[in-house]
Amino acid sequence: MHPILFRVPLPRTTLPLLWVLCALAGIAAIVAIYQFVTKNRSVAIGAAVATVALGAAAFVFRETTVPVGPLPIYSYGVMLGLSLVVGWYLTLGLAERDGLPKELMANNYVVTAVAAVVGSRILYIVTNLNEFESFGAMLDVRKGGLVAYGGFLGGFIGSLVFLRRHGIPLLPWADVAVPSLASGLMITRVGCYLFGCDFGQPLAKTAPAWLQKLGTFPRWDPSLIETPSGAPGGSPAWIQHVKKHLIDEDATGSLPVHPTQIYESLVGATLLVILLVSRRYQKFRGQIFLIFTFAYGVGRFLLEMLRADDERGWIPPSLPEHILLPLALVLFAVGYVVGISKMVENPTMRRLSQILAFVPAVVLFLALRPESFGTSATIQLSTSQAVALSTGVAAAIAFSVYHQAALAHPEAAMAIPLPTFVDDEAEEKKAESNVADEDEDEDGEPAAAKKKAADADADADEDEAEAPREVKKKPAKKAQKAAASDEAPKAVATKKKTKKPVEEERTSEPPPSEES
Repeated sequence: MHPILFRVPLPRTTLPLLWVLCALAGIAAIVAIYQFVTKNRSVAIGAAVATVALGAAAFVFRETTVPVGPLPIYSYGVMLGLSLVVGWYLTLGLAERDGLPKELMANNYVVTAVAAVVGSRILYIVTNLNEFESFGAMLDVRKGGLVAYGGFLGGFIGSLVFLRRHGIPLLPWADVAVPSLASGLMITRVGCYLFGCDFGQPLAKTAPAWLQKLGTFPRWDPSLIETPSGAPGGSPAWIQHVKKHLIDEDATGSLPVHPTQIYESLVGATLLVILLVSRRYQKFRGQIFLIFTFAYGVGRFLLEMLRADDERGWIPPSLPEHILLPLALVLFAVGYVVGISKMVENPTMRRLSQILAFVPAVVLFLALRPESFGTSATIQLSTSQAVALSTGVAAAIAFSVYHQAALAHPEAAMAIPLPTFVDDEAEEKKAESNVADEDEDEDGEPAAAKKKAADADADADEDEAEAPREVKKKPAKKAQKAAASDEAPKAVATKKKTKKPVEEERTSEPPPSEES
């Protein structure tokens, strides 16, 4: 495990927090002005809000100083940044394929990512208030401390607010965004493993040797990460096992535990494949989002049963273990029968899958059921389990409703109603491009050739105006012949009204100098 990848060499000193916040506020103000000038109002407003917030924070913490020294770059922070970059390209690529406005979706991704990080941190802080000694510690996410479901809920709220302001429906965006959530789980959980957080319960002694080695988290060198109290530091699993007197303080490693971080990373990779394949069989907007919500709910609920870290929070009620956990799996099975199973078009296979959905609940009940006259442990659901259960069942019910509507109106179910201003903007850009092309090349002639032809026409007009009057009278024979016809006056009148270019008149009637 490598919780710190490297350190940025900085001198040890103290820095007024006021300077840092004012510098950040200045940068945000410059971004706001630039985006306002370029008429990108959504980003400009966000940058302006950030400027005000940073300015207020600078006023509040104007007398605070922060220590500066060698800056550690934590593996979790690196993986979090990598997941945001991968999610950016994945989401915008899928959005462009579905016909969503790329620029707005790029802005929305930034808003969603920021809201997701804030939401995941807030949920972690709420469930672990006693862990933080200062406000600055609450803002430090380099060592982890993010709850995935808090990120999902925060990102959902951020997307909903942004898209409503621009009149864009939420579900088409959700369909292209959730694959990036799956890839984020795959990447960030590797960061959790490198840091050692989110670990599982101790493994049985009969577990494979390679799994025991994979799930043993070391005691860190004191110089690696400094603890506030000066006590020996170690991975979260090592610290928890020492506190519970499961190992001695001089132990070099924790007990072998389930590497649940790796398990969830594999779940994320599996979900990513399922979501990308499901796009080929999509029947309504929001289907990919609902599949992810249900599938991740089931996977996260099961993984939480193997988790052992105490930083999760708990939700009442308290029930016997052999009742609470199987009952939750029964609810997931009912959700599958009601909603998700309708993706299976073959009736026989659908019925078989619906029956198999209840098997895990039965197996878990038999495994946890106490012996005769025995007592079962009373437990509560963790925060993530409660959220997984509620959102998973709700997604299954919504899937049933939308699937039924898609069968009745298939074209409407896959339509993406975009606001008119998006189309008008595209048409305006297209019109400007066409005008520029016409200016550069009209009728296949370059602009320089057109200007030269116009100058030649002007010179011809001047020569014609200076010609003797008797020369202009000679084509009178032709005019007399035209006067004999009833249609001649009409033709002359038409010529005067339309005012054709000089070049076109010259081609229709030879110049007087040639007839003379």
